Amino acid sequence: MDTFEPDYRNILKVLYNQRPDYLPLYEHNIDAPFISKCTGEELSLAVCKSQSDLDCYFGKYISFWKKNTYDAFSYEAAICEILPEHGAILGGKLGPIQTRDDFNKYPFEDIPRIFWETYEPRLQSIRRMMPAGMKAYGGCGYGIFETAQDLVGYESLCTMQYLDPELFADLFQKIGELYETLWSRMVDEFDDLFVFYRMGDDLGHRTSTMLEPDTIRHFILPQQQKVIDIVHRKNKKFLLHSCGNIMSIMPDILKMGIDAKHSNEDQICLFDVWIDNYADKIGLFGGFDMNYLILNPYDQVYNKVLEEGTRFREKANGYGLGSGNSIPDYMQVEGFYAMVDAVKEIRRREK
Repeated sequence: MDTFEPDYRNILKVLYNQRPDYLPLYEHNIDAPFISKCTGEELSLAVCKSQSDLDCYFGKYISFWKKNTYDAFSYEAAICEILPEHGAILGGKLGPIQTRDDFNKYPFEDIPRIFWETYEPRLQSIRRMMPAGMKAYGGCGYGIFETAQDLVGYESLCTMQYLDPELFADLFQKIGELYETLWSRMVDEFDDLFVFYRMGDDLGHRTSTMLEPDTIRHFILPQQQKVIDIVHRKNKKFLLHSCGNIMSIMPDILKMGIDAKHSNEDQICLFDVWIDNYADKIGLFGGFDMNYLILNPYDQVYNKVLEEGTRFREKANGYGLGSGNSIPDYMQVEGFYAMVDAVKEIRRREK
């Protein structure tokens, strides 16, 4: 596809669990420093001081996705990054809420204003710079559990569940209300930008869920459900990105009505198992462990993606190929291009 023209309707078929006309590429994220490494041009939001700077940034950002034959690109207005005293989710510090008094004093009412002051100019820039045939996927970035971790800290959150269960419950309720507020405006004012919506909420680690399954069922999934319902009321589709071993709660996640799932790691579960268990129910994205793409040479990655990507495409109706996680700044350029080139070859052979 040397003259590739993006068509967001192609990747949307994955969300309907239908076979796309050609194999779409999907990434949860491609870090701006990685794009800079590929293009040799600086790409950083930190240096954007004006609307024209933002237009330049998003013009280059979206162009990279288009040049590499993606039908759509990732964009999330990241909630945690604008939270007052943000950072506990990154580790190494406690969040601003440790007690009931902290919770009562925390400026939840200011967050929507800060959020829209930060992200509305960026969304408007995307609207101006987005080429014909493309749309974004994403919406409001981060998830319910991740926001709780940022406000409290993971270890403290686990302790709070037992030492102050009422505060634990009130925290998740308040986060759910915040997400309802932000997501409702997002889908009302910027729906034209998005082909589908996505929440990233990492609920697991390598061997199990981060909290007890019943805790997730009772406190987290009902708040995620609010966002899913907002999206579906807009007649749009919803993708859940969740890292880790979440097999114990997948039946509950499916009951929420998600349309597709992303994130896989070979040490947890081979992608064939995801297809065998869920391809008849939802669309699936990913397939190739991020570590494999990073650690192996071009030819080895190319051959693996060519072989297994062809098989995944045949086994699953709704499937979009990509890394099992994302493309970080430390990804080797050769691994990324080996994956993209293999997808181009799969398309060529089908054509």
